[in-house]
Amino acid sequence: MVITMDTMKGLKRTHYCGEVEGVGTAVVVGGYVQKIRDMGTLIFIDLRDRTGIVQLAFDETTDKSVFEKAASCHSEYVLMAKGTVRERESKNDAIKTGSIEIFVDDLRILAKAQTPPFEITDKTNVNEELRLKYRYLDLRRKPLQDNIILRSKIAKSARDYFYENGFIEIETPMMIKSTPEGARDYIIPSRVHHGKFYALPQSPQMYKQLLMISGFDRYIQLARCFRDEDLRADRQPEFTQIDLEMSFVDVEDILEIGEGFIKRLFKDVLGKDIPTPLPRLTYKEAMERYGSDKPDTRFEMEIINLSDLVKDCGFGVFTSAIEAGGSVRAICAKNAANTLTRKEIDKLTEYVRGIGAKGLAFIRWVEDAPNCSFAKFMTEDEMSAILDRCGAEKGDVVLIVADKDRITLPTLGALRLKVAKQLDIIKDGFNFLWITQFPFFEYDEETNSYVAMHHPFTMPDDDCIEYLESAPEKVTAKAYDLVLNGTELSSGSIRINDYELQQKMFRALGLSDEEIAAKFGFLVEAYKYGAAPHGGMGIGLDRIAMIMCGAESLRDVVAFPKVQNASELMTNSPDVVDEKQLEELAIQPIKEEKE
Repeated sequence: MVITMDTMKGLKRTHYCGEVEGVGTAVVVGGYVQKIRDMGTLIFIDLRDRTGIVQLAFDETTDKSVFEKAASCHSEYVLMAKGTVRERESKNDAIKTGSIEIFVDDLRILAKAQTPPFEITDKTNVNEELRLKYRYLDLRRKPLQDNIILRSKIAKSARDYFYENGFIEIETPMMIKSTPEGARDYIIPSRVHHGKFYALPQSPQMYKQLLMISGFDRYIQLARCFRDEDLRADRQPEFTQIDLEMSFVDVEDILEIGEGFIKRLFKDVLGKDIPTPLPRLTYKEAMERYGSDKPDTRFEMEIINLSDLVKDCGFGVFTSAIEAGGSVRAICAKNAANTLTRKEIDKLTEYVRGIGAKGLAFIRWVEDAPNCSFAKFMTEDEMSAILDRCGAEKGDVVLIVADKDRITLPTLGALRLKVAKQLDIIKDGFNFLWITQFPFFEYDEETNSYVAMHHPFTMPDDDCIEYLESAPEKVTAKAYDLVLNGTELSSGSIRINDYELQQKMFRALGLSDEEIAAKFGFLVEAYKYGAAPHGGMGIGLDRIAMIMCGAESLRDVVAFPKVQNASELMTNSPDVVDEKQLEELAIQPIKEEKE
């Protein structure tokens, strides 16, 4: 028989599927068909919603029309069912409602469904591109729904915490003036002002500073941000940050409010206690010890400086690096000799060459005496000193890089993480870390000039201001990052609030008066009318959700994500627009070249 579509008339949902309880209770539930077991005189339907699954039961005592409807159902049909809760004969401990079922006396088929392109199950080996093309189906799976729900809890916890601490939520514009912020802007052509463009904000940076100048004192926003840059697992072209700014504060005040939020967030969402105060390292300490300004501290393997031990040795690779102003540094991988075979070390050598190093020296201690790639150039005392400095013992592997520090440190930082993954020594847990006292400037070898490591509104440390123009490499900033398990969660700083100092900073960055006026004129003008000391930071909501969920990619915590080439497979975005729209924007359509 043909079953027509029903309506909800006369039925109102009383319970979510995963929350049904109370034997003898009359309930109404709605959801999607997960699975059907038709045994002739018995039919069982697993009905699913975002809270879980409940079993619907039908037997020979069920009204014939209701039974026939149940028999006609297929996977992903949308149903509403009314019935009485009763105890299940065959219990299922794998689901929350596994000890009860609903004996149905009224069933409505609200929507039929074609067979989906993949099965809606918790675990899936389906190609990710196919799942993203049918993202609305992928989002029916419990793991993804749990991730999105956890993300919502993060947003609620943030609002609760910052509201309770006197912050005011203020929305800033989405169409703004394009200003240099590090990455490429996404730009929007103006229909009214031909040849002129808005930009989507990379962050609300200048607006939140203007809000401090406006006297709002404490600002918070769950801000949408956009950056036209190459994607990776922890990066999307559009993302959300928990953005905050405070007036009449210094670094300690902002770190304190940030730590309070982290403590509250993990308690609210995961029920975990995060001990505070959080550990801190200066940028210099982090680079020297871990080779990264976002180190993963869930395992040891810190970088060891061997320069003083080998500066007069017979190995030219080491001595020439030191003579050129560089260093010789190492990591010691404990109990790694069986895993890091010569073949694996050769692969690691190719890996470090691919990221800028000239090569990789090693000591691999398997037999009674260690095997060393440079042993013939070293005395016995020199080798013994290296092993002692590294704390190396039988079964260990020492990996050494010699070059300028800007090569040596990040190379060993990346190598440290790669080896730790190979050895499977990264512990579970949440290791937070503040990184402070960043260099204000970094040298850009392409332009042979210094650029701001964060942004040009960052306040230099008080004792560094005199070096702004004479020795920029000595200038450190009142800037700080929050790192979790090797991922940068937040970046922030105290801002310059003095007009003269801001002008001096712009000049140190090589900006002319005309460039300053064109790019930042409105902000510089605002400083003339008095600006309270202020600072803030933006905490990546997507990234913290990814780590709290244990997800491997931001795509797992974003409802409708982009893929590697910044396209969205479900809607086929970006796409062409018709020529009339382009004409209104005074944009010339691209003509395809004829072969």
